[in-house]
This record gives sequence, C-alpha cells and structure tokens, in this order.
Amino acid sequence: MEVEVKVRLPDSTSHQKLSTLLSPFYTKTLLQENVFFDGSDSQLSSNLAVLRLRFITTADHCVLSLKAKPVISQGISRAQELEEPMDPTLGRACIAEPWRLLSLTDSAIVERVKQEFGVSGLVCLGGFRNVRSVYDWQGLKIEVDETNFDFGTCYEVECETADPERDKKLIERFLEENGIGFEYSQVSKFAVFRSGKLPFLVCPTSGKKKKKISSSLGYF
Repeated sequence: MEVEVKVRLPDSTSHQKLSTLLSPFYTKTLLQENVFFDGSDSQLSSNLAVLRLRFITTADHCVLSLKAKPVISQGISRAQELEEPMDPTLGRACIAEPWRLLSLTDSAIVERVKQEFGVSGLVCLGGFRNVRSVYDWQGLKIEVDETNFDFGTCYEVECETADPERDKKLIERFLEENGIGFEYSQVSKFAVFRSGKLPFLVCPTSGKKKKKISSSLGYF
C-alpha cells in the first residue's frame, strides 16, 4: 500500500518560491516520462487501475507499475502499488507494440493484469513528462513536481509517508508560514491527463482561482 500526502500549488511562481525555500535540502532532480496502457476493452480504467511505464531519463531507468483500489481524501492518497524494474529498451519497444508487455512471462504485474482484470490485449494511451525535485526536509522526502501535459503545466507536492496526518500538518504549516497557496489534490496526474484540461484551484492562502476538472473523474 502506497500512502502519500499530495497538495497542488497554484502556479509557477509558487513552485519557484517553494523550490527556493527548500534548496538547502535539495538531493536530486528526476526527469520522468510516464506512459500509460489500458486493456483493449478498458478493463483497467473501468476498475480504477492504472498500468504505467515510467522512464527516468536522468538515470536511464525504467519501471513498470500497477496501481489499484485508490482512495484519496483531504490530501492523503492510498493505493495498492506493484513495481518492477524493466530494461528501458524493452520498455520503448512496448510503447510501439503494446502486445510485448503481455508476452512477459516473468512479470507478476502482467500476470495480475491478465488474471485479475481479464486483459488479453493492450493499447497505449500516451502520457506526459514530469520534472521531480527531491528534498530531504524534516526527515521527510519531499517531492516537488512540475508536470508538463500537452495542454499545460501543473505543480504538486508529494510525500510518501507512514504517518500521513502528522506529515500533512508539517507540510501545510511550512507552506502557510511562507505564504504559499495550496489545495489538497483531488485527482491524480493520470486523471488530469485523461481529462485534457488543468485542475481548478482555490488556494486557501491566496484565494486565486484556476481551471478545474471534475472530481467525478475519479482518482485514476
């Protein structure tokens, strides 16, 4: 089970201000390319599951993941997650020919996709790029994302945690004390990608409004 604190930032100015404040705690930047797949009959999305290939271009690394049974409330996200490393060259081949994913015989994720969700054919949905800056702050690994979709850019703070209520308060207090507007994330980056439009934000510290996507899209 992956448990994360997730809050959205309103704009690039807030993102830059937060990045500057956290700069003494900086550890690394990850350039991520996320590509998604679904069953040919939408078996995964209809069951709120997401199959993703993530390429981390800064490290020539690729990860296959499956997320399922998501719940998000008040900025705390919980979801089942399985991850497996994959050869990046094979990952690229799977984008061009999605059937290659289902042909993997040593993957627990592929076996679950076929057995639990009844997937016999895959389609590539496309995806988006993400610039993730990672900080070691107050004993937490804070990830500040700049996510670039074809239709715009959004900004988010994530923190994987074993004590989400405590750590959410720490992050909220830091943002509020430094005058950085934010709002709890209501849907995932994947849901934003599928909607084709950026989310709407009413930030409690600024009152500024941005475009909105309906929460009825679901977390995934």
